[in-house]
Amino acid sequence: MQDTLVKNEVLKGGEYLIKDSRPEDTFIPEEINADQQMIKEMVHDFLYREIMPYLGEIERQEDNITLKLLDKMAELGLLGTHMPQEYGGSALDTNTNTLINDIMGPASSFTVSFAAHMGIGMLPILYFGTEAQKKQYLPRLISSELKAAYCLTEPGSGSDALAAKTRADLSADGSHYLLNGQKMWISNAGFADLFIVFAQVDGNKFTGFIVERNFPGITFGEEEKKLGIKGSSTRQVFFENTKVPVENVLGEIGKGHLIAFNALNIGRFKLCVLSVGGSKKSVSTAVQYANERFQFGVPISSFGAIQYKLAEQAIRLFAADSAMYRVSNMIQESEHRLEAAGANFAESKLKAAEEYAIECAILKVAGSEALDYVIDETLQIHGGMGYSEEGTAARAYRDSRINRIYEGTNEINRLLTVDMLLKRAMKGAIDIVGPAWAVQKELASMPSMEQAEGPYGEEERAVRDFKKIVLMVAGAAAKMQMDGKLNLKEEQEIIANVANMMIDVLLAESMLLRVQKLAGMSNKPAAQEVYDAMLRVFLHDATARIQKEGADALASFAEGDLLRTLLMGLKRFSKYPPVNVKNERRKVAAALIAANEWCF
Repeated sequence: MQDTLVKNEVLKGGEYLIKDSRPEDTFIPEEINADQQMIKEMVHDFLYREIMPYLGEIERQEDNITLKLLDKMAELGLLGTHMPQEYGGSALDTNTNTLINDIMGPASSFTVSFAAHMGIGMLPILYFGTEAQKKQYLPRLISSELKAAYCLTEPGSGSDALAAKTRADLSADGSHYLLNGQKMWISNAGFADLFIVFAQVDGNKFTGFIVERNFPGITFGEEEKKLGIKGSSTRQVFFENTKVPVENVLGEIGKGHLIAFNALNIGRFKLCVLSVGGSKKSVSTAVQYANERFQFGVPISSFGAIQYKLAEQAIRLFAADSAMYRVSNMIQESEHRLEAAGANFAESKLKAAEEYAIECAILKVAGSEALDYVIDETLQIHGGMGYSEEGTAARAYRDSRINRIYEGTNEINRLLTVDMLLKRAMKGAIDIVGPAWAVQKELASMPSMEQAEGPYGEEERAVRDFKKIVLMVAGAAAKMQMDGKLNLKEEQEIIANVANMMIDVLLAESMLLRVQKLAGMSNKPAAQEVYDAMLRVFLHDATARIQKEGADALASFAEGDLLRTLLMGLKRFSKYPPVNVKNERRKVAAALIAANEWCF
């Protein structure tokens, strides 16, 4: 692969696979400015004063506590940080909004309520609303006068959202539409005043509508009895000849898919942020219990098996956290470029999120699966107490599971990751063919004996080689398809193999860039050897994962001499040196145990 490092270049969506980045061009959370630090402290204070002491009441949905908390967030300006000033928002930058959601991550099922309100409830109006619709609704949503919900899923249409059956038929006088149908799993349905509803105009034109709760013909099911996130209101919503004025059509008739899919891009990113924020609290819970719990006369944090769990929690979380803030800055830089080119606030937000739809899908998977691992091991460290509802581990365990399902299941997001990449390549938006061909030519040449240089030379080479493996496997599969020997649409297992490798590449490179940048900073929270240890363990394990995913994919569509050649290439690009992962994990665990909380 040619040296593609370009100073100050902001990568387009998906380009991380074919281009390199520099640490100095990468945003990491350790470099937040004074204003961001002040906001961080304010949000942290609100979380631990107003929310964390009342998680039980929130879970039991007592005394309208969720509504009261949304009102308090509005008083602090926290419901409009991502909205334009002309509608009452504060228009904070994307990195600051990422930081806010990161801090709010531990808020249990309350995160569902405010994320649904601020995200899929507000953003469709910002992105696609008319100026009249924005003026009518956004200020009242930002002030918490109105609460929002999003009605997409139906009994027969989940991942296949466009299969919705809810109808919208224009009245004879052309003044309104009549909505008829059923929606399910609607967050905030028990109290929302405003619903973003999707229906088929004339039965076949998927369209968005802004529907007010007081419109006649709307009824609601009982609160769902859920495994977790019990503090969030979830009900079915029924429409029976519900009159919706024509001026409440959102966007264009038949273009509702643009609203649904674009709202999900940033929704997936924010789900990652909230998952990562919740994971950090869970790691603190785990290490504090491990330090306090004595067995055989010593704290269980002194046992190697427990230290493994603590370290692995930290490593997986640090990787997801690094990628999350890196992509946050990519989105922010894209917004700035779009605004400089003449786009307004809403257009820049919409197009920037769309640009990084691949990364948002990856982060949704990475964040939710890191959370599941962390929460599961926190419960395990607690032993029997983890299974008791007296502590917090059981509730966190129940609450975390939904994250791999909503905002598009992780299976769907894996498929989308590869599908979007291939579509962009076919449209010429990203050059995958050139780099993939360069890898094929490299395979036909003698292996380089060049030694890695610099303090992170081996790590840089490992990440470059990870990218080559993805390009080699995906390129070989694409050629088989062009030759008529493979239909990737029917090979979801192969697509998942490629997606898993793409996820590891984004996380590995983001982690490397962060560790390199930290090496030059004096105000980092832990010793550099701890960050280096996390990086080495992650790359060691990622090498094994990528080897397996690559081998599984190749054996699924290649055979004979071709398979042997490709497997030799796989081995050639999997040369990261062996790591004493036991000792490296102990360094990470020691830092956590000494700090008695998440300290990275």
